[in-house]
Amino acid sequence: MPEAAPLAVGPISLVIAAPSSGSGKTTVASLLCWAFRQRGLSVMPYKLGPDYLDPTHLARAAGQPARTLDTFLLGRERVEALFARSAAGAEVCVLEGVMGLYDGRDPASDEHSTADLASLLNIPVVLVIDASGMARTVAAVASGLKNFGSANVIGVILNRVGSAYHAELCETALAQVGLPLLGFVLTDAALHLPERHLGLLSAELAHWDEAAAMRAAQHLRLDAILEAATPQRAALPVALPARPHVRARIGYALDEAFHFYYPDALDELRLAGAELVAFSPLHGAGLPPDIGGLLLGGGYPEAHAVQLSANAPMRAAVAQFAASGRPVVAECGGLMYLAEHLEDDAGQRHPMCGVVPYRTRMAPRLTLGYREATALVSSPLLQGGQSVRGHEFHHSVLTHAPTRPAYRWADHAEQVCEEGYAAGNVLASYLHLHYAADSAVARRFVDACVKG
Repeated sequence: MPEAAPLAVGPISLVIAAPSSGSGKTTVASLLCWAFRQRGLSVMPYKLGPDYLDPTHLARAAGQPARTLDTFLLGRERVEALFARSAAGAEVCVLEGVMGLYDGRDPASDEHSTADLASLLNIPVVLVIDASGMARTVAAVASGLKNFGSANVIGVILNRVGSAYHAELCETALAQVGLPLLGFVLTDAALHLPERHLGLLSAELAHWDEAAAMRAAQHLRLDAILEAATPQRAALPVALPARPHVRARIGYALDEAFHFYYPDALDELRLAGAELVAFSPLHGAGLPPDIGGLLLGGGYPEAHAVQLSANAPMRAAVAQFAASGRPVVAECGGLMYLAEHLEDDAGQRHPMCGVVPYRTRMAPRLTLGYREATALVSSPLLQGGQSVRGHEFHHSVLTHAPTRPAYRWADHAEQVCEEGYAAGNVLASYLHLHYAADSAVARRFVDACVKG
């Protein structure tokens, strides 16, 4: 990768944060992306923290894929480099935070929180506060968040406001603590983004229409937002990595059932020499021709289990490919697809590919969290004994303990967990990795696909 070019003035950038999850960060961040885009500005959207769903709404609004920035998964230097790379050429960057502004891994520090990342990138914060049932108290909440830690809070956007008069009351209160009101969003059922068991539905399944966006955006004070953020803009390197020579074709599952991929992770595979060829386990009759490896990301296979199981030609093609010895990497939903069968919420079993000698079933409890894992054996991604950071985010479980586990880690209670499946050319796990954290991981996968 070439050295960074001299610094240039970067885009106007904003971190959209809140006191807690459920405050409306995704709605407001998406509205801002849409409104700035309607002005003819080039908008680059981002999501802070591990998330595959909120970015789909940001991407739809901005008209280009949303990037994921996470200091735990990527490390601080990589976050800075990836932000600089993707922000080059944009006029406005909108970064949606994760959870509450100061919520990270440790309740005693800002580490890995939205505030931490905003400080790292020197980007000001706009607070989104759910104003329903509040007026003067809005100012107390905003003041507390501004003065508690490191975040550079420059203003407030109110969500779920009852009326223009309600917003006026809140604005008067905010003026007493020196924070401007940068806009508000009235309560509007058409702007509600419905949820499912892993959070918001993806934008492919649920989104508000343009008429609702137009109604909401008229109360966003875009000029004031740009003016408040302009003095904060940072200098960024402008050099982009050179496009490499294609060394291997990798098929990757992409449809309604499988679409959990980080754009920077896919870019890292391309920078390592991969040509990524999309295929659909739901709708396709077979795998793409002349591929050296398979990548099966996460998604919602349980919501499409009947159709996935019914596509016997595709299941057979995946099994034959794995049996050929060429690399197969699967994460979460991909693991469920490679297993012997998937048991849905109703207890119905659906035959899957049978590549991995495990069975999965849906469970009521969500498994969620960061993981610091050690690879137990070598795989298409890692050497045995190598450490890696990832995250889990799933509602399915294995029906028995793994017989050929891929990883070992300790949970928050220091209980040792062995997870996944690793045997020769096949790696399948509930662990989501971000390949952009370590370019060697992407190179190892592409190298294996070249040999395959």
